[in-house]
Amino acid sequence: MPLYIVSTPIGNLKDITFRAIDTLKSSGLVLAEDTRRTSILLNHYSIKGKKLISFNDINKENKTPSIIADLKQNKEISLVSDSGTPGISDPGFYLIRECVKQNILVIPIPGPTAAISALTASGFPTDSFVFYGFIPKKEKAKADLFKEIRNNEKTAIIYESPYRLLKTLKVMAEIIPEKNICIAREITKKFEEFIRGTPQGIYEKLKDKSIKGEITIIIDKI
Repeated sequence: MPLYIVSTPIGNLKDITFRAIDTLKSSGLVLAEDTRRTSILLNHYSIKGKKLISFNDINKENKTPSIIADLKQNKEISLVSDSGTPGISDPGFYLIRECVKQNILVIPIPGPTAAISALTASGFPTDSFVFYGFIPKKEKAKADLFKEIRNNEKTAIIYESPYRLLKTLKVMAEIIPEKNICIAREITKKFEEFIRGTPQGIYEKLKDKSIKGEITIIIDKI
């Protein structure tokens, strides 16, 4: 049987396809980063009796051989992430790569991803862009990344923790002060917000606020 890469909502539980629901219903095994979060989704759509197995960055290497063996025994398995499309800045990539090596069919079930949702709402050019995923935590590596982005002629997409956002904005203000950026926060959720401006301008807006939620930053290529 193939491995199904099932995209799930990034916030609003209504953002799931009929095909994704049908695939999860027919799968005997569901691989999830956080089984508790995935259980909420399955319960919401009355998908019962599924065997949920944790598959994350910590256990991916140990779990992959047995998953490959199950797939070769024709077990129907779905891979989901905590939210959005598996394989995008999450451990799903490791399993998918191993399946390809073993000539196991991989079938994507398309759906939401925060990077593309934020990009399309940013108002910045979408004809050519670079996705960097989660940016480095170390200051030098972070500065080097923004120097690369400064010399790029493509719209850039990055993920950042809300706890590090203000520090990141300060680095951006030093290295790419003239760039316009869009911070997409809590996409599809109740407190969804798009904050546009320069790094310094947005820093001034946010410096005295408590920042929560998932953060995607879009950087204009101009």
